[in-house]
Amino acid sequence: MSEDAYQAYTATLKASLDPFALVFHVDLFLAAIVGVFALAAIPLAIARFSRAAEWRQGHILRSVRLDHRRPRRPPMRSGPSTDRNLASPVEAPVEAPTSEESHTVFSHTHLIRHPQGRPEGWSLPPHVRAWSAIVPPVGSLLRRRLETSFSVGQATILVVYFAVMVYASFLKSNPFADPLRTGIVAMSQIPVVYALATKNNILGMFMGLGYEKLNYIHRFAGLLIIIATNLHGLGYIYQWTFSGTFSKYIIQPANIWALVALGCLDLIYFFSTSFWRQKAYNVFFSTHVIGFVIFLPAAYGHQPSMLPYIIAAAAVYGFDHTLRLLKTRMYDARIRPISDMTLTRVEIPELNAGWRAGQHVRLRVLSSAMGWFGWAETHPFTIASVSKTPEGLVLMCKTAGGWTGKLYEMAKVASYGYSEAGTGRTVKVMVEGPYGGTGHSVFASFSAAIFVVGGSGITFALAAVQDLLQRDSEGASRVKIIEVIWSIPDPSFLTPLIPQFTALIQQSMYAPLKISVHYTRASSAPETNKEFLPPGLTLSAGRPKIGKILDAVISRAVSYGSGVKGSMDITGVVIGVCGPPGIGDEVSQVISAVDAGRRWAVGGIEMHEEVFGW
Repeated sequence: MSEDAYQAYTATLKASLDPFALVFHVDLFLAAIVGVFALAAIPLAIARFSRAAEWRQGHILRSVRLDHRRPRRPPMRSGPSTDRNLASPVEAPVEAPTSEESHTVFSHTHLIRHPQGRPEGWSLPPHVRAWSAIVPPVGSLLRRRLETSFSVGQATILVVYFAVMVYASFLKSNPFADPLRTGIVAMSQIPVVYALATKNNILGMFMGLGYEKLNYIHRFAGLLIIIATNLHGLGYIYQWTFSGTFSKYIIQPANIWALVALGCLDLIYFFSTSFWRQKAYNVFFSTHVIGFVIFLPAAYGHQPSMLPYIIAAAAVYGFDHTLRLLKTRMYDARIRPISDMTLTRVEIPELNAGWRAGQHVRLRVLSSAMGWFGWAETHPFTIASVSKTPEGLVLMCKTAGGWTGKLYEMAKVASYGYSEAGTGRTVKVMVEGPYGGTGHSVFASFSAAIFVVGGSGITFALAAVQDLLQRDSEGASRVKIIEVIWSIPDPSFLTPLIPQFTALIQQSMYAPLKISVHYTRASSAPETNKEFLPPGLTLSAGRPKIGKILDAVISRAVSYGSGVKGSMDITGVVIGVCGPPGIGDEVSQVISAVDAGRRWAVGGIEMHEEVFGW
């Protein structure tokens, strides 16, 4: 659009609707909606941060000095004790699994920390119900899936957002006869798209959500901007062509910058399709960064009146990258292959604090063995350990592509030799995070916790269970029952984790832990001998019956014992889900099918979902 045309358009604003005021009020309306969600999260945030330890966890990774006292040997138990006033029955000492058995540098003795008798003072976390548990019918409706990993609640948010954008675009305006309006609407949403694209998501911080939970809104808002800008640009090109003035206007600097900005957006959209995200992630990521960086100055060159929105977008983008730099750490890591699961275990002992169970980090391996550009790639992995343990930060990187395949091959080659630290290889890594996680939800405040995971999603359950048992041994957990349901394609996946599972079960004195592993196909390798599995760990063929397990947990939580834990208030069941997209859909259906009376009796059922995949 030429400067003369722009001036002529603005001259008519007093006699008609001011589109700049309209989009400003639209942004205020969207901010108000975000404010409602933020207000709803305040009770949960207050409950979470009422514990001083929460202020130091989940924000910045760090290294702390550990107490290197030799851990006590756990007593053998015939059954879980339900009363904190009772000392553990001792029959015979049990040796902790060794590092050779568990494929780790450190043994799992640090997991076994039973207090002798009643701990000095309890610090039970306060429990606040999420709104979905307070109004179960509404929660069930919004949780219902329209397609894989896409719920009615998500669809509702997108429909409202779409309706607001349509209102702003069509109110007293015809986008085909008045293409400037769509350009103004697109301009107003630039900061929204940039804010939702950041890892340190400002909107998510207010609502207690990780950036990955809001990514679907970012993709949808980006799509609407691309549609609006193309309507804006094509509208003027049509008008200029029809009036025979195309060659006159297209060479103006403002319109050349407009073509550059439009080209950036279309380039981003093309390389954001599922093909590029899944088959060539680096191309998707690189074009996103290049397009984002060039688009802002190009937009300003096209229309200087966009400066406030451009500054807002640049500010959130700069804020994010500043925090990402502050959250980045460089350490030596030990890598070793776990061939049964075709994954690489990464251990960083020196990095041992600062995260919450369920969070993930972005990993970069600084080694020429990763290829010409592999050292520059970052990939997200869920942390598989709790803080303040000798093994430090642990990642289990499943082989799922070229980068993870190179990491696995590098670990395999190193595993054939030995060094002073044992098998494996030391590599220099950069770790950025932590990100995501359970938000303001505190699993230790529930009466029961169930973890339904598939494949490499077990990393989420490992960290969460270790955290619950650690809090339980310190007298800081309300959880009475812990169930882990792990679906795997082959029973051989279980073998390398048996020592760790055994240690966790031995630690679960006050909140009995049960781990049920289900495999979906027969193995050509020697099958794990079920006779040597410890009590509390089962292996069976077929898909798990999640509904029956949930029903049994509800019954146990409602009628649990008469000890101190049994006399605690019933505060509901939390279900953590991590794995392929379909697993979340199945659990959501199971929760919705629970009878309202039983749901009320147990104090509500809440679901936290960590789904990997695009």
